[in-house]
Amino acid sequence: MKFLKNKYVKPFKNIFVIIFVGFTIWMLFIDANSWFIHHELNSEIDDLEAEKEYYKSEIEKDKKAIKELSNEEGVEKLAREKYYMKKADEEIFIIEYEDSIPKEDKND
Repeated sequence: MKFLKNKYVKPFKNIFVIIFVGFTIWMLFIDANSWFIHHELNSEIDDLEAEKEYYKSEIEKDKKAIKELSNEEGVEKLAREKYYMKKADEEIFIIEYEDSIPKEDKND
């Protein structure tokens, strides 16, 4: 009986405190709409919104690339820079810098 007179146990004798503690535990841990599930869903929403912004920026970048490729000069520039294409009467010299050349392993 000494346990029931403890100052920490005394508030739990009140029915309202017991109901409040039970309700709090239920809402935080047990319920299908618990705080943990809401926290997880909110973090997932944040991740999806960040992904949405990334894809919007990628769409804008692709629209810009499509606009550049819509004329003949843009297509020619892409063909020359990316695919190293040339006209029939010209020569192309590719200059590689020392730091762009991969180094070979001497262990072989």
